[in-house]
Amino acid sequence: VALSGASIIYYPPGVKEITDKITNDEVVKRLKMVVKTFMDMDQDSEDEKQQYLPLALHLASEFFLRNPNKDVRLLVACCLADIFRIYAPEAPYTSHDKLKDIFLFITRQLKGLEDTKSPQFNRYFYLLENLAWVKSYNICFELEDCNEIFIQLFRTLFSVINNSHNQKVQMHMLDLMSSIIMEGDGVTQELLDSILINLIPAHKNLNKQAFDLAKVLLKRTVQTIEPCIANFFNQVLVLGKSSVSDLSEHVFDLIQELFAIDPHLLLSVMPQLEFKLKSNDGEERLAVVRLLAKLFGSKDSDLATQNRPLWQCFLGRFNDIHVPVRLESVKFASHCLMNHPDLAKDLTEYLKVRSHDPEEAIRHDVIVTIITAGKRDLSLVNDQLLGFVRERTLDKRWRVRKEAMMGLAQLYKKYCLHAEAGKDAAEKVSWIKDKLLHIYYQNSIDDKLLVEKIFAQYLVPHNLETEERMKCLYYLYASLDPNAVKALNEMWKCQNLLRSHVRELLDLHKQPTSEANSSAMFGKLMTIAKNLPDPGKAQDFVKKFNQVLGDDEKLRSQLELLISPTCSCKQADVCVREIARKLANPKQPTNPFLEMVKFLLERIAPVHIDSEAISALVKLMNKSIEGTADDEEEGVSPDTAIRAGLELLKVLSFTHPTSFHSAETYESLLQCLRMEDDKVAEAAIQIFRNTGHKIETDLPQIRSTLIPILHQKAKRGTPHQAKQAVHCIHAIFSNKEVQLAQIFEPLSRSLNADVPEQLITPLVSLGHISMLAPDQFASPMKSVVANFIVKDLLMNDRSTGEKNGKLWSPDEEVSPEVLAKVQAIKLLVRWLLGMKNNQSKSANSTLRLLSAMLVSEGDLTEQKRISKSDMSRLRLAAGSAIMKLAQEPCYHEIITPEQFQLCALVINDECYQVRQIFAQKLHKALVKLLLPLEYMAIFALCAKDPVKERRAHARQCLLKNISIRREYIKQNPMANEKLLSLLPEYVVPYMIHLLAHDPDFTKPQDVDQLRDIKECLWFMLEVLMTKNENNSHAFMKKMAENIKLTRDAQSPDEPKANEKLYTVCDVALCVINSKSALCNADSPKDPVLPTKFFTQPEKDFCNDRNYITEETRVLLLTGKPKPTGVLGAVNKPLSATGRRPYIRSTGSETGSNISVNSELSSPAGNRSRYMVFTTLIKLTKLREFSFLCTLCALAIIKTI
Repeated sequence: VALSGASIIYYPPGVKEITDKITNDEVVKRLKMVVKTFMDMDQDSEDEKQQYLPLALHLASEFFLRNPNKDVRLLVACCLADIFRIYAPEAPYTSHDKLKDIFLFITRQLKGLEDTKSPQFNRYFYLLENLAWVKSYNICFELEDCNEIFIQLFRTLFSVINNSHNQKVQMHMLDLMSSIIMEGDGVTQELLDSILINLIPAHKNLNKQAFDLAKVLLKRTVQTIEPCIANFFNQVLVLGKSSVSDLSEHVFDLIQELFAIDPHLLLSVMPQLEFKLKSNDGEERLAVVRLLAKLFGSKDSDLATQNRPLWQCFLGRFNDIHVPVRLESVKFASHCLMNHPDLAKDLTEYLKVRSHDPEEAIRHDVIVTIITAGKRDLSLVNDQLLGFVRERTLDKRWRVRKEAMMGLAQLYKKYCLHAEAGKDAAEKVSWIKDKLLHIYYQNSIDDKLLVEKIFAQYLVPHNLETEERMKCLYYLYASLDPNAVKALNEMWKCQNLLRSHVRELLDLHKQPTSEANSSAMFGKLMTIAKNLPDPGKAQDFVKKFNQVLGDDEKLRSQLELLISPTCSCKQADVCVREIARKLANPKQPTNPFLEMVKFLLERIAPVHIDSEAISALVKLMNKSIEGTADDEEEGVSPDTAIRAGLELLKVLSFTHPTSFHSAETYESLLQCLRMEDDKVAEAAIQIFRNTGHKIETDLPQIRSTLIPILHQKAKRGTPHQAKQAVHCIHAIFSNKEVQLAQIFEPLSRSLNADVPEQLITPLVSLGHISMLAPDQFASPMKSVVANFIVKDLLMNDRSTGEKNGKLWSPDEEVSPEVLAKVQAIKLLVRWLLGMKNNQSKSANSTLRLLSAMLVSEGDLTEQKRISKSDMSRLRLAAGSAIMKLAQEPCYHEIITPEQFQLCALVINDECYQVRQIFAQKLHKALVKLLLPLEYMAIFALCAKDPVKERRAHARQCLLKNISIRREYIKQNPMANEKLLSLLPEYVVPYMIHLLAHDPDFTKPQDVDQLRDIKECLWFMLEVLMTKNENNSHAFMKKMAENIKLTRDAQSPDEPKANEKLYTVCDVALCVINSKSALCNADSPKDPVLPTKFFTQPEKDFCNDRNYITEETRVLLLTGKPKPTGVLGAVNKPLSATGRRPYIRSTGSETGSNISVNSELSSPAGNRSRYMVFTTLIKLTKLREFSFLCTLCALAIIKTI
């Protein structure tokens, strides 16, 4: 017992008075006994409670609460906690200030919970447990400044929690804090901050246990604390009062964490985010979008379905004016697609718009989004989303195109090649292989190189074993569409061409140094550089590589081995690595030079095809023939596999002929020759032709079997087989003269026009024999041409065609007689091309015959027995024949302007298919620089074509031809001597002359006719004037002005002909002056006009007259176009003299081949534009014309 003031303090038995007069150790010893006493007491011990009340008050004195000894403070805190338990619900302390001091004191002691290894930890735990169980802190609700106590408590508990605490510690803390939150009148902002601060990423990373504690606390108190949270975010987000809390700058991080804890915590906050999404501040919208992207995209989130208005508002940000906002929206889509496939439909429309975004980065990320989701699971992306990636393979930016192509390639390898998701998934992306190969048609060298890389790594991985690699290639080739097959063939062709360039470069290194050698080497280096990315930089690297080659003989030998026809795929891999190793520089991590050389090596290295690979391909084809292959499992029929396999081998026979040379391969090809499939046999013959140069010496058994088969195909095979058989014999046999004679003689004797279906193959064989061996067969062919081809076949119509009005019929519906006549025309051309001279004047006679064929619209006899579709075939054959002869210089010289103009008019034929096929043949010959420049002028007439697609095709052809000619002039210095035949601008005089003789142009002052002339001129000039290279605009203007100083060489003395010529010149000048401000500069050189079409200017001749009036000039430049009508047929007659003007369409026309123009059935309307030139046209009566045709044919026979 002790006396304290007026009160007597009773201590437990054995405990002496505790005062400041004793040592700390003694205080601790006595307090422990006090603690034990209070621990054993319960609320029912009324006597003890009354007895120890003074002691309870004494323990709350300043001596104990301010005691410096940690152990003393802990024991006192434990006593006080028990006192609150024992005296509950009424605490023995009535002073609010004293209660505050006590609870702040107890709170400070709870910091001891931090060290679980402390000897006193159990007492700290007991303190916590006691406080939580009794809910002692609830007493503080009566205090005015209780918030200070709670804040201190919460901060203390969050600071001491750590990973060494067990579950009980966390549970008691939660009980303590949750009772304060749930039983109080509300949560103040400061107290809320003490909880929320643990959710901020920086704090979360520092103390994960504190984060977990806050997370569980919020979940437990969600109903109570949600209004407080809503108020906080309302203050910050809506009212903009950031000063209400230090956490204001972290609101979005907090929202994300709170949503992850329990979406119910944010029930009232989400509408506030919708408000923020519409903020005028782009950065603020960006922050909200980032936040909502995480909320909507998280795996277990159902926010999009629970809050549709917010979801729709968020989707609207895909179209935000702020680029970073759109970019963030697109990035979100990937996670959303993967975690919420049900939202794909909503996202698709917005991704579609963004796939066309003006910002490159956004289009790029749309692709990344879709491909990432697709690689995770193909079912996550629908066909429409894959279609967006497909579109972007043609993007204007290389980075976007590359991402799209590589992404599709990865999907193909994963789902088609490895079949990771079954047949349905493989079918869904089966189009990818075709699309990727189609890109090889693009002009960019980067696109082509990437397609080659994709083919080698993804479509047919080069690192597979040979058999597996060839199986992959075999079935890929069989399943490609025709355009993809062409692209793949072109790819191999380009690689082979580059190999040949490198081979020629190495050959130049072997020659002695000279100026000519250096010049040739420079040209070859420039050609190689054009086949590499960024040709400008590539030139320097290629020059450096060439210098290294010159200095390093071992490197040259490695490169020679790499491009050797006998190099195997394994050897190629070793060579590439060895060359790269020699050129590598360890001190230079990024080596642009080495990267460029690798590009070159990858293009020329035979990584797919060698002798072993060809053998594997042949075995696969044999299995297909025997029916033991996996064709059906691979999704192709055996017939398709065999045909595609032969086509594949045929293509490879051009690029890798040496790899075919084995008895096993040729035995398999002989087996194919005996098959009934005509295409298979044709391909097999072609392979023999390309690869069989050593058969005669190395494989006599194959030779003896092959010869009779080739003879049989040349005599009785299909036309294509006959052609290949003749060429094969000529290419691989030394006694080819004997072999060809054994075919020629029986065929020439057995020709019978009465059985036309048996004529076609013999005519093909005879034509090719006479072309390949003119010295031997030119003379025997004369009698065949005179007595049979012209007199018996071409000048007779033995059958009557169907009068169904169609302008074109499918190949299988064409009569055998017409097919024979077409082959007869081709035979004439081949015969002349073989002779390559006009000493016997046979070419003149043939050209007159072909012209007569065109003038008569294909009905050479004028007996009207032939059908319109057959006439179309013959017109096409005649026009193509003239064009073919023009490719030979000796025949080009004798083609008259009238004959050239007749040939040109085929491109305006009334039959769509004639126009289409003729334009394709014209383009093919021009692009190879086989035809003279004047033939490019024919494309100007395409402005008259009524079908939009035909005009577009013609324009593309012009662009390609002009580009090729300009590039050729740049790359070949010697070409400057032949500018008249190469420079694209020199097409202008030919075009002007051709248009001046257009049969539609009859009245030089007729505005409608002049408008047509202007359209044709601009069709060509628009392409030529795209660039003003070397002041070309002034050069073209000068040409037109110079033409006005000459006369029309075709009709120099006819005033009307010259007036038409000058009128066209004035229209051309009008167009050039109106379209170019640069045309008035001085011309860089004086143009040379072709003397075949224009006379030499006379010295005293001056022509300053304007042939079109000022009014007409204004009408031509600003007048409204002629009204257009709706055409319902593909085949439409073009305008002709005295005939309804042609009508241009605005879109592609479809329909039957039956013309809807009733004028076609009338004799007057049937007169064609062809019937204008030469003296033939001047004879207007049909009987006179028919008689003249007969005389023409007899003249040919006589000449021969």
